[in-house]
Amino acid sequence: MAQYRFQARLSSGQMQAGVLAADNAAAAASMLRAQGHHVMQLVPLANAAQSRRLSEILNYSSGPSQKDVLDFTTQLAVMIRAGIALRAALDGIADQVQNAKFRKILNQIKMDVESGKQFSEAIVRYPKQFSPLYVNMVRASEMSGSFAKMLDRIAGYLAQQLETRKMVIGAMIYPGIIGSMAVSVTVFLLTFVLPRFAQVFKGKEDALPAPTKFLLDLSAWIVNYWYVLVAAVIVLIIGFFFFVKTDVGRLWLDKSKLTMPLFKRMFRALYISRSLSTMGELLNAGVPMLDTLAITGDVSGNMLFKKMWRSVYASVKQGKKIASQLTKTRLLPRAVVQMISAGEESGKLGEVLSDISEYYAKALRDAIKAVTSMIEPIMIIVMGGIVGFIAMSIILPIFKMSSIVSG
Repeated sequence: MAQYRFQARLSSGQMQAGVLAADNAAAAASMLRAQGHHVMQLVPLANAAQSRRLSEILNYSSGPSQKDVLDFTTQLAVMIRAGIALRAALDGIADQVQNAKFRKILNQIKMDVESGKQFSEAIVRYPKQFSPLYVNMVRASEMSGSFAKMLDRIAGYLAQQLETRKMVIGAMIYPGIIGSMAVSVTVFLLTFVLPRFAQVFKGKEDALPAPTKFLLDLSAWIVNYWYVLVAAVIVLIIGFFFFVKTDVGRLWLDKSKLTMPLFKRMFRALYISRSLSTMGELLNAGVPMLDTLAITGDVSGNMLFKKMWRSVYASVKQGKKIASQLTKTRLLPRAVVQMISAGEESGKLGEVLSDISEYYAKALRDAIKAVTSMIEPIMIIVMGGIVGFIAMSIILPIFKMSSIVSG
């Protein structure tokens, strides 16, 4: 007889999970229905084990992604709301998780919970998967008794941040692809097309225009010393990545994001939306103000914004209001600071921050659309200019030689 893991709804409305033995899936379902259960899920344990083994082979080296954490949080919220105990819910979710490393983490969390630890104490050991925001919101819900509701809010926040990240990455990928095409076309023309014309112009170098001479010399250098160019590009890329990992490099990059003509509006909206959304969620969850400000700075994603929120943290710790310190920065528009001040005075700061973050989330989507719509014509103009310059540099001397011959 085969074994099947099931999830079923009892006649009382509660959810139950477990394992039963039956000849086949139909027989297992009939047994559950005979007991008055409504079958929600029925999975053969053998298939689940085979699936896990295949997953371990394919995903052994890859850790859990943000999407894995989001799926886990959503499933846990549904199961807790349905009345399933936390330990049973963790066991059921871990059994279905495809990522081997994440399943190991969930099993350890389940063991910690079974040993008597709070869920927030169990997940705090894994900061890469469960951020300080996640942990603090869970801890606040454990004290208030609104665990399932808080998990829904966390899942909504994670989904919003994941969608925002996808949009920003998508906006950055497009110019990267177009730029790569421009470089590829230019290299092709310089290494395959121009050398053919170099034979035509051989012995007539004195009569060639300056642009043609420049391109022919550049083409010859690339053909003969291409390995130097490739090595230089690799060194520059590696050097850039090492540079931006330093404090000085990270600060330069974060400043550049906020000053680049085409992208500054998008990045500013991103950091404002992320900061205020995080702050609003934490305050509405009942997290203390100082903890909220510290977490907001850490998740802002930009060193300038992180420095701003740290200064606000120091100011609030001295008994001052949030808006009093924000008036000294240029990172937030004056209107935003005024609304934050009004929220502080009215005692509805969490609601105000949520409204502002929603506005800037929309502004971010509009900025991304504007960036992607502007990049295409700009890159077309740049590619057209490069190809046109190369074409004219080839055609002009041909016309000049033709006029000399005809004359």
